[in-house]
Amino acid sequence: MAYQYADIIIDISHEKVDRPFQYRIPAQLAEEITAGTCVTVPFGKGNSLRTGYVVGMGNTAEYDPSRIKEIAGIAPGSMSVQSQLIRLAWWMRERYGATMNQTLKTVLPVKEKIKPREKKTLHCLLNQEELEAAILAAQKRHYKARVRLLEAFRDNLDIPMEFARRELDLTLAAIRPMEERGQLSVKVSREERGLNHAKLPRPAGQTVHLNEEQQAAVDRFCEDYETGKRETYLIHGVTGSGKTEVYMELMARVLRDGKQVILLIPEISLTYQTVMRFYRRFGDQIAILNSRLSAGERYDQWERAARGEVSVMIGPRSALFAPFSNLGLILIDEEHEGAYKSETMPRYHAREVAAERARLSGASLVLGSATPSLESYLRAQNGEYVLLPLHHRAVAGSILPKVQIADMRAEMQAGNKSVFSRSLDAMLTERLARGEQAMLFMNRRGYSNFVSCRSCGKAVTCPHCDVSLTLHGKNRLVCHYCGYTIPLMKQCPSCGSPYIAGFGAGTQKMEEFTKIRFPDARILRMDADTTAKKGGHEAILEAFANREADILIGTQMIVKGHDFPGVTLVGILAADLSLNTPDYRSAERTFQLLTQAAGRAGRAGKPGDVVIQTYRPEHYAVQAAAAQNYELFYSHEINYRRLLHYPPVCQMAAVYFACGDEAVLDECAEMAARRLRESAECIGPVPAPVYKVNDIYRKILYIKCEKCAILDQIRGQIETLAAADTKWQAVQIQYDIS
Repeated sequence: MAYQYADIIIDISHEKVDRPFQYRIPAQLAEEITAGTCVTVPFGKGNSLRTGYVVGMGNTAEYDPSRIKEIAGIAPGSMSVQSQLIRLAWWMRERYGATMNQTLKTVLPVKEKIKPREKKTLHCLLNQEELEAAILAAQKRHYKARVRLLEAFRDNLDIPMEFARRELDLTLAAIRPMEERGQLSVKVSREERGLNHAKLPRPAGQTVHLNEEQQAAVDRFCEDYETGKRETYLIHGVTGSGKTEVYMELMARVLRDGKQVILLIPEISLTYQTVMRFYRRFGDQIAILNSRLSAGERYDQWERAARGEVSVMIGPRSALFAPFSNLGLILIDEEHEGAYKSETMPRYHAREVAAERARLSGASLVLGSATPSLESYLRAQNGEYVLLPLHHRAVAGSILPKVQIADMRAEMQAGNKSVFSRSLDAMLTERLARGEQAMLFMNRRGYSNFVSCRSCGKAVTCPHCDVSLTLHGKNRLVCHYCGYTIPLMKQCPSCGSPYIAGFGAGTQKMEEFTKIRFPDARILRMDADTTAKKGGHEAILEAFANREADILIGTQMIVKGHDFPGVTLVGILAADLSLNTPDYRSAERTFQLLTQAAGRAGRAGKPGDVVIQTYRPEHYAVQAAAAQNYELFYSHEINYRRLLHYPPVCQMAAVYFACGDEAVLDECAEMAARRLRESAECIGPVPAPVYKVNDIYRKILYIKCEKCAILDQIRGQIETLAAADTKWQAVQIQYDIS
């Protein structure tokens, strides 16, 4: 489609996204101008030529066409990293149904310039004889502050300004005259925030010895890379198969050509161990991003990447937009993880956006997982991805752990009312006696999952959201959606009964049970509550790695990607909990979680055991996870998807409607459904899994289709409806693609 007009931002930068100005596209440039193109345009009353970036295009003039100026030309050397990122933002806008403003804020996330942190040092300019003379002169004049500083120079010619102010009680009034007399100078250096290189191990530079499978994967990638082929690769390796070592070899090959690398990891808690391993290999070529960094720390890391001071960016999905101008490789570890899908607009998936950025950059894309998403594995089966299998564990003599399923229904019938099955209890006792470590995984945090009345049966719910409150500690109820918090009441708010109590067990309650059952065991708990403070993840993981605890209890964050040689037992509690979620991917996510959890045991040559406690031992996801057999699970699950016409065998889009007026929401959602059913297969509209949040009602309309192009039609039809009826002004609409 040939566009007539372009929206252009003048002098775009990370510091600020200015408002766009509309310009006419000359006919002779119509084929060359796309989103992201750097152009020159006449600007202001004097029509001085300025540089700008095209951030949008269309065929409609926003005001009088006779007043719209024309683009002067395309700027030379216009394919900068910013051009590429803006082009990526345009692609995301088209793909995910977001506005250009939303996608620009996503791909250019560092918008505010943060003042650099400066480190000042007082440097003595005097020789020893001059220094002693200066001390005597200051003592005669009773310049006590100067005397303290000059005497400190006897031991060290460089004194940090912070030390001088705090410990020597010096002020700038005392320092300036000494500087003017040439007795000292003030040295200013820039101090980087974020990754503290001084606390990290120095690169060892050791040679990595790969096994045959690992070497075959590396060889295939390098052969393609050296012949100019840029493919998408799926490394499907069992837990402990050494995917990280393969990643490092691929990165080393790309870095030797002066290219740059982005490594995505799904969880903040994975950052510490991952950075340690990669830093030992690549040193301070690495920058790191995560949501726990301050604004200043994020800005410094981004600037280091933009200045070319680092070649590797490690972080969650936001790291995908690192300002690398010479990108050669994108790696996505644990590519199946749900954390790679954004829950806010634009609702993008990092795997899809990474593929597009790799295409724009001429880079390779490598996905890795022990339990690949069905989308990726189907593409590998169809030949769209290159499959690189790793069937065996990398450590010599290390085998997959023995897994047994504990039927908790049978445990109850046998009179065991403990949270531990008899087999898990016996194995924990044995491990503690042998001085080995164990991990207990439960996908639920908090003290209990809900509080309810034993008289009327009603749960205590949030007045603003359609969810029950969670008990934290012993006397605090919290809503995990809006943050609403109240103290635990002594009587039921519905019927007044005093028989009100918590039901279910979270990680906090599990910690209490374990301490009572094993009073001599050293126990750590890792969940969103214990890691809320900055550095919380690193402190807990480092303590457990250093054998300062015998048992680690936690949520998902303890079972993904960690490598603890001392762990020989993993207990998975309430394994079937995620099977009950209202999501067609629930079996897939359960299998992935159980397999990843089981993979933490026996990774250093010692035999490992896993106990999966469940009330649904017959479910194929549980059975396949116990067998550590991905192909068995895949064959079952893909058949269900084909039968029910769910992704990845088709495309599915969701339209989210939200409104504070329930009646208006119902009317508009039904109106949209009637219109869309004329051209697509629709399900709903149905209430969202959490129907009300912060007094806003929410409904979802699902559309199944063969190709994603239908999303453009959906948006067009809904926009037509909204333009014709003022009721729609109160309705918020978002689009999502599964």
